[in-house]
Amino acid sequence: MRRCLEACGGTPVLGATGVATLILLVVGFPALPIGGEMLDVRGAYTHSEALAALEGYGEAGRRVYFWASVTLDTLLPVLYASFLAGLLYRFRPVERLWGLAFLPVAAGLVDLGENIQILLMLARYPDISAGQVAVASLFTSAKGAAVLVCLGLALAFALVAGVRRLRAGSRGS
Repeated sequence: MRRCLEACGGTPVLGATGVATLILLVVGFPALPIGGEMLDVRGAYTHSEALAALEGYGEAGRRVYFWASVTLDTLLPVLYASFLAGLLYRFRPVERLWGLAFLPVAAGLVDLGENIQILLMLARYPDISAGQVAVASLFTSAKGAAVLVCLGLALAFALVAGVRRLRAGSRGS
């Protein structure tokens, strides 16, 4: 598994997964003709909010959302988990922290679980129980929290690596 993390932490893979993630987030998802804000990007939602959103998408929007969830939103967690895992592995401040690179993988798995929940709601609309929405909303909230933790760790690790590089450079002068 460390070989995979080493590959993800390499410059070519980091560049490719980072750019692809940004393209999906900035260009791909916003261009989808869904007719409203995707449930995936909310912090959480209630049964009535989910039903209102799903109704607002209309039949065509729900169909687009469904296929986007099966394709693009299945690719996205793979991309960002690879990117964040690579960053955490590459910039880990000490060797014993290499295992933290698995946190983005866990976040990606939670995201895939969220996608399954949303797919079920899209397929069952309008027959969606409050329990189904609660589970889907829980996955959405957990994904958001997990991704934020991973982003925070990646930023902290990169800052530590940058400070170390600056200090090493100033000593060599």
